[in-house]
Amino acid sequence: MRVKIHHEGTEILIAGALVLAALNVPLWLWLGDDLMIVPIVVTAVSIVFYLLVVNFFRSPRRKFQGNPENAVVASADGKVVALEKVYEPEVLKCEAIQLSVFMSPTNVHANWFPVNGKVTYTAHHTGRFQAAWLPKSSSENERSTVVIETPSGQRVMMRQVAGAMARRIVTYAQPGTDANIEDHMGFIKFGSRVDLYLPIGTEIFVKLDDRTTGGISLVGRLCPELDPQLKKQ
Repeated sequence: MRVKIHHEGTEILIAGALVLAALNVPLWLWLGDDLMIVPIVVTAVSIVFYLLVVNFFRSPRRKFQGNPENAVVASADGKVVALEKVYEPEVLKCEAIQLSVFMSPTNVHANWFPVNGKVTYTAHHTGRFQAAWLPKSSSENERSTVVIETPSGQRVMMRQVAGAMARRIVTYAQPGTDANIEDHMGFIKFGSRVDLYLPIGTEIFVKLDDRTTGGISLVGRLCPELDPQLKKQ
């Protein structure tokens, strides 16, 4: 099966191949037979390391198979580490359901839009790089925030959170961008977390420790008729 590599990894993979070649080739050329075990071990470790990096940047093609109307689809591959009602003070300024998925270094790290609609707000915040599964990482770590307004007028907030290994968050979404659950919203490099803030009344289909597949798993369904924010309009 052909493996598609995400364009965010192209430069890293090329640079990594050159560095590993520069490390391995001299060992094979200059070490004698008595030390042949050294280049063999170094090359084996180099190949395993490089394949892990290739695996990290894989970008499978995905198509949501369910009913897209009011659907909330997982934005990332990983494990559900938070699912609770919280007050969101940054943009929504109201109570919301927080659904957080932690991505390990072995997961696909592309991020998908969770709902269909239009992007109305984006912001990037500098911060710390502590473990992404910690609750305080949502407000203290390096992060990027995106708000999407659905066709029914509900607002869904998505937050990309950097982790202990992550050092770069890439966000493609900009105000005015059309959001589609089959499109990539961004990418986080090397271990991280994605938080969704959903309207109160959203029907949730996952629980803590469940595994999700970005762009595929139906994690909830919006209920516009139950949204108290819409009733205030």
